[in-house]
Amino acid sequence: MGSFTSLLSLSLFLFFCQINATSFLNSSKANSCNVFKGKWVYDPSYPLYNPATCPFIDPEFDCVKYARPDRSYLKYRWQPFGCNLPRFNGVEFLQRWKGKKIMFVGDSLSYNMWISLSCMIHSWAPNAKYTLVKSGGSLTILTFQDYGLQLLIYRTTTLVDIVNQNEGRVLKLDSIKQGSAWMGMDMLIFNSWHWWTHTGRDQPWDYMGEGGKLYKDMNRLVAYYKGMTTWSRWVNRYVDPSKTKVFFQGISPIHYQGKDWNEPSKSCKGETQPFFGLRYPAGTPMASVVLNKVLARVKKPVYLLDITTLSQYRKDAHPTYYSGNHIGLDCSHWCLPGLPDTWNILLYAAISG
Repeated sequence: MGSFTSLLSLSLFLFFCQINATSFLNSSKANSCNVFKGKWVYDPSYPLYNPATCPFIDPEFDCVKYARPDRSYLKYRWQPFGCNLPRFNGVEFLQRWKGKKIMFVGDSLSYNMWISLSCMIHSWAPNAKYTLVKSGGSLTILTFQDYGLQLLIYRTTTLVDIVNQNEGRVLKLDSIKQGSAWMGMDMLIFNSWHWWTHTGRDQPWDYMGEGGKLYKDMNRLVAYYKGMTTWSRWVNRYVDPSKTKVFFQGISPIHYQGKDWNEPSKSCKGETQPFFGLRYPAGTPMASVVLNKVLARVKKPVYLLDITTLSQYRKDAHPTYYSGNHIGLDCSHWCLPGLPDTWNILLYAAISG
């Protein structure tokens, strides 16, 4: 009865949020200016680095190498309405975080952001010695040796565990044993949503499990809420705010359906300019509403990089067909250089304030 009641209350919550979603979005602020509200402006000084000289770039995001014909997507800078973002300084970053460990935890969109930050730092210190070590299937460690700074990426689709049982692969909504790999970090940047929507052959589990029970499926927003609640309990239990800064990357939008920006016959394919209106027609994704509900209950400080709206505007910033290691149209990941560089500038602003 208890699980039914909680499911009903969440369903009612989601229904109410559809009516008035924005009231739940308490955007993180830096220096009393909401850096997540603003507009994209053309800036000829962009991009921030040359992908051809970044040793960490992945073919999946290297739109320049794979001959994307337009270049304007490289030239947009995010301009908040009430203030200016600091200029990223990779040398200052290396010095400030000397001897520290910064870990991104999440899926390929975390990887997108991790590569972006690695390239941004490298462009400022191109001669800095580094090592790149892959440990197992999940962990990659980039160390800038002269500074002792480690940038780590821990790949996980859901944050909560997926385990092999006799019945098959089980997404354990109430288990997060892999969290032991995230201990001892000076900064953690979490992300998860992309894989929670996958179905059929694309989903990396066969069942969902909670409280010893197995479910073939459930409402994905409900499942996401349960999984992120388990993550929030991990943060409450294991994070010491005096030693570790915690960020959540926010919900990265997709642009497969042009109706989201009032052009129903289109997708991200062929888009060469951002959406320039103030209010994105598709509105706030329900995943953002659920995430905000979870974050509002975390007892430890977690800074939300509220990238959703500013990323919704960037229908032009996806690899589409101009990438390696990806089959078909890609309207979910982002070209590098590109949008994730702005995510890292916002991260930089948050830790510089």
